Amino acid sequence: MKFTLSWLKDHLETTASVAEIAETLTDLGLEVEEISNPADRLSDFTIGRVLSAEKHPHADRLRVCQVETDEGVKQIICGAPNAREGITVVVAKPGVYVPGIDTTIGVGKIRGIESFGMMASEREMELSDEHDGIIELPSGAVGDRFVDWLAENDPAKVDPVIEIAITPNRPDALGVAGIARDLAARGLGTLKPVEILPVPGAFDCPIPVRIEDDTLDGCPLFTGRLIRGVKNGHSPQWLQDQLRAIGLRPISALVDITNFFTYDRNRPLHVFDADKVTGGLRIHRAKGGETLMALDDKEYTFQPGMMVISDNEGPESIAGIMGGAPTGVTEETVNVFLESAYWDHIQIALAGRSLRINSDARYRFERGVDPEFTLPGLEAATQMILDLCGGEPSDVVVAGAVPDHARAYTLNAARVQSLVGLDIPESEQRQTLTALGFRLEGNQAHVPSWRPDVQGEADLVEEVARIASLTKLEGRPLRRLTPGVPKPVMTPKQRRETAARRTCAALGYNECVTYSFIDQSSAALFGGGTDHTMLDNPISSEMSHMRPALLPGLLQAAARNQARGIMDLALFEVGPAFHGGEPGEQHSLVSGLLVGRTGPKDVHGASRPVDLYDVKADAEAVLDAIGAPAKVQILRGAADWWHPGRHGMICLGPKKVLGVFGELHPKVLNAMDVKGPAMAFTLWPDEVPMPRRSGATRAALDISDLQAVERDFAFVVDAQVEALTLVNAAAGADKALIEDVHVFDEFVGDSLGEGKKSIAMTVRLQPRNATLKEADIEAVSARIVEKVTKATGGTLRG
Repeated sequence: MKFTLSWLKDHLETTASVAEIAETLTDLGLEVEEISNPADRLSDFTIGRVLSAEKHPHADRLRVCQVETDEGVKQIICGAPNAREGITVVVAKPGVYVPGIDTTIGVGKIRGIESFGMMASEREMELSDEHDGIIELPSGAVGDRFVDWLAENDPAKVDPVIEIAITPNRPDALGVAGIARDLAARGLGTLKPVEILPVPGAFDCPIPVRIEDDTLDGCPLFTGRLIRGVKNGHSPQWLQDQLRAIGLRPISALVDITNFFTYDRNRPLHVFDADKVTGGLRIHRAKGGETLMALDDKEYTFQPGMMVISDNEGPESIAGIMGGAPTGVTEETVNVFLESAYWDHIQIALAGRSLRINSDARYRFERGVDPEFTLPGLEAATQMILDLCGGEPSDVVVAGAVPDHARAYTLNAARVQSLVGLDIPESEQRQTLTALGFRLEGNQAHVPSWRPDVQGEADLVEEVARIASLTKLEGRPLRRLTPGVPKPVMTPKQRRETAARRTCAALGYNECVTYSFIDQSSAALFGGGTDHTMLDNPISSEMSHMRPALLPGLLQAAARNQARGIMDLALFEVGPAFHGGEPGEQHSLVSGLLVGRTGPKDVHGASRPVDLYDVKADAEAVLDAIGAPAKVQILRGAADWWHPGRHGMICLGPKKVLGVFGELHPKVLNAMDVKGPAMAFTLWPDEVPMPRRSGATRAALDISDLQAVERDFAFVVDAQVEALTLVNAAAGADKALIEDVHVFDEFVGDSLGEGKKSIAMTVRLQPRNATLKEADIEAVSARIVEKVTKATGGTLRG
């Protein structure tokens, strides 16, 4: 929305500067996007007088002029045909930037004679397209600033233009009068009253108007009148200057008047050439397929249900959006029909979007105009047409009625403090609402017709606070709900997820945030893809099911990276997975994925392919960070998307699984188009037992002061027996005494027999109550041999 300072002052009596107005508008919520002040680029030009103008000795068309300036007499070479002695001119001295030619004036020689400046034309100063000669001023003292002379004698040429951004909820600010009302309510001036008197008609309007019953919801009110005997020439200079300043091209007096009211009062109008209208006007719904050549010289085809203004021969206007070329006014127009109507904003928006028309009328109607100003706007435009174009008006024809927009809300003075935090006296609140056009009856505030955005008590508070200025808000700390140290805000589950994220990131993983929806085939690979987790209305076939795990999303991300040449990846995600479609049928997971090598290749050979021990160590680090017990068991038997011989379940018991780590099955990688092998882990943080102590202090270090004892055992077992089976069996021999079991050697040789191998492991015994005696050690060793022999069928190696 653009307007000039002088245009604003037509509605607002103020002495405020442009800077003050701009700052206030932004504070009111009408953000100023740009201020264009022509005086800024002309401030260095001064007035001079030509004392003499002699012919240049080396050029027939140049003159050597002696010009009196504020710095004395200057010699200036000029080629303008009107350069002569005695005229008052505009001088650009050396160092002055001339915008029209994008040049900074300097001292130079022209055909051997020095020139100390330039006398400017209007085009060189971007005042107009006139460039036949230099500017001749009828008055002005030597040395005065040219912008000061313009401000006094031709202010339109130095009138600042202000452009503001309008939010969709403020259609009233699409008129200069609405902007002035806001500024006056703030106290930046006084709103000038505008009296609109009905213009009496001299005859009955020969063009009847009718709104079809099925169109009343889209056009509840249509008014118009015929004005005969008008002279549609050029509009007056002041009107042309205002329109040009905001970027509109003056066309003719009648069209310029409608454009003026569009921007002045947010009241779009339209004028028909009455001699080109056949019969009456009918507002109706299009059947579909009708066409109209609009004023932008484009042909539009109406869709069924669009609102159309037609005469007896067919469509003549796209209702509320753009008029038609067949009934458009020209310089030969002598009889016009002036239209002022109220249109439903939603239907105008839908039609404009469908037809792809952007017009000032559509922009305003789809945001909302003042329904009460429909008829007064017609009267005001009629009077302006009579003043500028002459003519004789008919009586007004009215179809429909002003829609009922009356509503009132309770003004509660205390709500400003509770909602906004400003302490504003009730008297000031009432004064503010009155200045904005609200009508107060007791504590009921009746909303003005031009404010469709006010829909409740909170909106009244917003208006009061906006005018009072939200910059007056003072920061105040919130009061504590309870005395002392506040309780933690995050739940234990949230703290665990945060710890898991930090740990994964510290281990070198990159976090992914993938969709909770995946395709059916990917979900089926990980135990999902059933009807229970299928979406009723998926946005695409690739997002048809709730994810049963986080690994499908990580594998898809890995595939996209590999397709772009990034082969070494460490990805993780923390989030929910779903085992059903009902509320609560979800669980939290922490998943990580390693693909490729541990790092870039180097001369030391430190880089190697990732293996399952990498993800095992990472999974144990994450479990430690979220508070899992240190003593766990590693078991087999995970889901079939894990490699059957290269994975492990981290358990507290056969039925208490904390997580799984290992290599993913090759068939899964092939289906997901991932180049493997790929190592991964998945943890269930909800399965980790909560600590018995809920305090923030760390428990005391529990360390035994008794000597630990280590014993080595070697067992001969079948080659297919896993080392993990031996470790678990040995650890279970005495859970209180055995602190650690780990394998340190594996031997396969002919001396053991075919299909046999030897596994050696160390068992660490840590007493708590008394130092172990040899008999105690032998007893525990016997139980270890018994447990391992029973679990594996092996024998103790001699």
